[in-house]
Amino acid sequence: MLAGWSVAVLLLLTLAAPLPAQTEADLKRHFEGKRVTLKIDMPGTEQGVDVYPGTERPLDYARYASRLKDHGTAIEAGHGAMITRIRVKSSHIEFQLDGGGYGTMGDETSSSVYVESTPKSNREKNLEAELKREKDPARREQLKDELEDLRDAREREDARNQAGVASATQQKEQNIRQRRLEGGSRFNVRFRDTVPAAALTPHGLEAALAEYVIFPELRASPAPLPPAASPNPEESKLPRKGMTGAELQALLGQPIASAERSEGSLRVITRTYRFGDGRLAAEFVEDVLFRYSLTSE
Repeated sequence: MLAGWSVAVLLLLTLAAPLPAQTEADLKRHFEGKRVTLKIDMPGTEQGVDVYPGTERPLDYARYASRLKDHGTAIEAGHGAMITRIRVKSSHIEFQLDGGGYGTMGDETSSSVYVESTPKSNREKNLEAELKREKDPARREQLKDELEDLRDAREREDARNQAGVASATQQKEQNIRQRRLEGGSRFNVRFRDTVPAAALTPHGLEAALAEYVIFPELRASPAPLPPAASPNPEESKLPRKGMTGAELQALLGQPIASAERSEGSLRVITRTYRFGDGRLAAEFVEDVLFRYSLTSE
């Protein structure tokens, strides 16, 4: 209780003190590229966490919990993150971490995959027209039986297509979910009207986020991290389902062959890549990898 009261007093004194006005550029120079440690879990969305400093309820925990539930945790409490961007808007400051959160312009957020229903064949259309004209009962029964067979075949084709759509949709959902967990997060430090001059200082911004962020001494550059252990080169190149064509190309290079086929109304593209002493055949639907196989030469 005493610690919370101390932070509140510090924040009020900071925001009330007459400090020299600074700009977004000053905050960028001070913060961007430096690392901090989080005291709370950060949701994997560009919506981030809204903070209202100096108010009775600086953080709306119901909304915060909802964003964690909907988008997952991109940065866990106790973990470090890089300050990648500071933006000053008319009434709030964006404090972006590890990329600022998934869902900004250019990020795909829809997992829907659309496929048209199988159209009627010319034979089915002709049978329907002939059935309307035919008067002979026996001939009408023959036409109805053939027409029913064609309709059943079309429905089975639609069912196969929908199964493929469901699989592709699931892969896109998993892909988006993974990207959210890798896309960072942010704090939105919000004020009633305009951003006060005191908040446009490193000390004022740190005071506004002191309940949620541990700030090291930012004037010194952090010590270099030890080099990571070298991964197994072959294992590091294995693709994962849900990758896009561009991601797989970045991993394996240009494909040496490409082919296209239709499975019902689905358009399946197979791209072949060199992989070690063999080849890797990757199959895509809607530019989402859903299956691959390895062969040796």
